[in-house]
Amino acid sequence: QVQLVESGGGLVQAGGSLRLSCAASGRTFSSYTMGWFRQAPGKEREFVAARGSNTNYADSVKDRFTISRDNAKSTVYLQMDSLKAEDTAVYYCNARPEYTSWSRLLGSWGQGTQVTVSS
Repeated sequence: QVQLVESGGGLVQAGGSLRLSCAASGRTFSSYTMGWFRQAPGKEREFVAARGSNTNYADSVKDRFTISRDNAKSTVYLQMDSLKAEDTAVYYCNARPEYTSWSRLLGSWGQGTQVTVSS
């Protein structure tokens, strides 16, 4: 089981930026595909971005969000630019083994970090 701690959320005006961080435990962090997800009030949790051997983004955040990772620090980041009100959600990170699907989660869903974008 991988322990995950998200941070960096907050309140920002539309058009602004935030950078989220997710610190992970585990000695084999570099072998994981790391992903960001979000859940808005009344909606299901949805995929945002992932980075492993490939990088993928949800269409709704493409060209605005950037996922990066520092394997030496076992940390994954989500740089969010040009934020919109519809980006308001609790953001979570998780991990999976490379070349598997998100049905093979390695971590539990934690408390996440709240991002609120005011319009």
